[in-house]
Amino acid sequence: MNQAAPKPHSLPVPEPDALEHSRRLTAHLADAIDAAGGWLPFDRFMELALYAPGLGYYAAGAAKFGRLAADGSDFVTAPELTPLFARTLARQLGEIFEQTGDAQVLEFGAGSGRLAADLLLAFEAEGTPCETYSIMELSGELRARQRETIASAAPHLLARVTWLDRLPDAFRGVMLGNEVLDAMPVHLWARRPDETGQPVWFERGVVRTPTGFGWEERLYTGPLPEALDALADLPPTQEYLTETHEAASAFVRSVAPLLARGVLLLIDYGFPAREYYHPQRAHGTLMCHYRHHAHDDPFYYPGLQDITAHVEFSGIADAGVDAGLDLLGFTSQARFLMNAGIIDLMSALDPTDPKTFLPATAAAQKLLSEAEMGELFKVIAFGRGMDEWAGLIGFATGDRSHAL
Repeated sequence: MNQAAPKPHSLPVPEPDALEHSRRLTAHLADAIDAAGGWLPFDRFMELALYAPGLGYYAAGAAKFGRLAADGSDFVTAPELTPLFARTLARQLGEIFEQTGDAQVLEFGAGSGRLAADLLLAFEAEGTPCETYSIMELSGELRARQRETIASAAPHLLARVTWLDRLPDAFRGVMLGNEVLDAMPVHLWARRPDETGQPVWFERGVVRTPTGFGWEERLYTGPLPEALDALADLPPTQEYLTETHEAASAFVRSVAPLLARGVLLLIDYGFPAREYYHPQRAHGTLMCHYRHHAHDDPFYYPGLQDITAHVEFSGIADAGVDAGLDLLGFTSQARFLMNAGIIDLMSALDPTDPKTFLPATAAAQKLLSEAEMGELFKVIAFGRGMDEWAGLIGFATGDRSHAL
C-alpha cells in the first residue's frame, strides 16, 4: 500500500548551504532504499536521517538547541529554559552522591552542554561537588559546543568534565539522560481491516517516489511486538497507526549492566503503555521539529530537522528490570521537581528584581504546568546496589511505578 507523504506548509526555507547538505543526505537515503530492494523500514530511515556519519541531523552538526528561532534552533529543552531545572535536579543527584559515596555523573547526549554546566555549578553551590562529569556524545560539533558552554559558564569546573569515545566497563554514580530516548529510531505500524473486515497489521516503510520519499505499507505476517498486544481489543474495523520502541529498550538493556552501583535517571516525554496504546491515540506520536515548528512529515529536508516519538515508558521499565536493575520510581516531571524542591528555590528568588524573577517564574510555570511540560514529561529511575536506601526524594510523593 503506497501513500504520499504529507507536505507541511509555511515552514522557513533553508539557506543554500543547508539545502545542499540536505540534498547530500537525501541522496544517501535514496541509495540505502535502493540497496534494500526499494523499501526501507522506517526505523532504519530514521536512524540514517538522524545519525548517518557526517550527514545525519545529530551527526553532522545541524542539530541546534536554543531559545530563539532566529538562531537556527529547532526546539527548546528544559535546561535551556531556566537554571532552576538543573538546580532542582542537582538536589536529587546530590542526595544520591551522599548515599552512595560516588559523586560521578555520566550524561548521555548532553545537547548544548547547558545542563552539564548548570549541574556542575549547582553541585558546588549545594556543597555536594561532582568529582567527575563524563559525557557520551557522538557529534563532534556538539562536543565542541558543550565544551564552549561549560568553559563560559563554569571555567573553574571544566577540568572535571571528560568526553567519552566509548562507554566504561563499569560505572558508579548517576547515569543521566535528558530527552535522549525520544530521538531513538522507532518502528511504525498500521492496523487496518482486510476485505473481510478482520484487522491485519502492516509495517510502514519508505520508498522513493518521483517527488522524493513516500510511505509504503507491507503486510506483516510475523510475530508482532508484544507491546501491540495492548491493542487486541480494538474494534476490528478501527484503523490505527502507532510505534514500537525496540531501540530505546535496547539502549536501556545495554547500559544497565555497566551500572555497578548507583542510579540510571531518564527524563523524557511520553506515557505508560495503557496511555500510549489508547484507542483514541490512533495516529501515533511521530513528530518532527524544524526551527521551532512542529509537523508530521519526516521526509521534509532530511538532515535539517529532528524526528522524534513519545516514549513508551512501560517498555522502558521492563527493559531496565529485565536487565537486572531495580525500578526506583516513575512520576511526572512536575511532581519530581516539586518533590526535589523547586518551590523552595523559587521562593528564594527576589520578587523586587523583575529582570530575574519574572523570567524565572515564567519558565518554572512551563516546567510544572500540566498544559506545558509538567505532565507530558516523565522521570523514571532505576538503581543497583541501593537496597538499603528507602527511596529518592524526587519520587517521595506521586510515584506511579504501579501504573507501568
